[in-house]
Amino acid sequence: MPDLSAFPITTRWPAQHPDRLQLYSLPTPNGVKVSIMLEETGLPYEPHLVDIGKNESWTPEFLSLNPNGKIPAILDPDGPGGTPLALFESSAILLYLAEKTGKLLPSDPARRYETLQWLIFQTAAMGPMFGQVGFFHKFAGREIEDKRPLERFRAESQRLLGVIEGRLADREWIMGDEYTIADISMLGWVRNLIGFYEARELVAFDSLTHVPAWLERGLARPAVQRGLKIPSRT
Repeated sequence: MPDLSAFPITTRWPAQHPDRLQLYSLPTPNGVKVSIMLEETGLPYEPHLVDIGKNESWTPEFLSLNPNGKIPAILDPDGPGGTPLALFESSAILLYLAEKTGKLLPSDPARRYETLQWLIFQTAAMGPMFGQVGFFHKFAGREIEDKRPLERFRAESQRLLGVIEGRLADREWIMGDEYTIADISMLGWVRNLIGFYEARELVAFDSLTHVPAWLERGLARPAVQRGLKIPSRT
């Protein structure tokens, strides 16, 4: 049985199954990237709810795993060479899990890098822009009288949706017929933008054709449906 006692995070979130990959997360757009990936690959794991509303990601135990204080993070007892591996940053975790399982990342080098460029596109552009729309449209930013920040992030988010609309014009998934970590990285963010952030009308989502169809296909996947609810909030 693997010994995870060297990792302080296990004192606050004890592993009932230390032989399984440990997931520390919450069902946010970044958090569900990893839970969906784990459900898609079938890799055994144990989820732990990290309540960011209670600042649990800023506790010493969590910071010992991710000094940036953000979910998700994982602890894999069976890391490279059989040595436990702690990892944070959702897209880095997606890449790690894809390479660990040999799933959801093309093996052809050219297609692999093409997939990674879209993964990085989501990380660098979609996530930050959509998140700012959420802040300025739904949360505390709504109280700011100057609406130029909201307009800036709205316009950029709408433009980014247009980029994906064009990409999906002649293909089912971001990489064509092959569903990959690029799709997984984006599904939760697009869903959140028009759902939880209540920005569907703001970004003219219904003027699009291919992105809504792609989102519907993605959300219909059983693994996605399960992953969106993990870790359970109850």
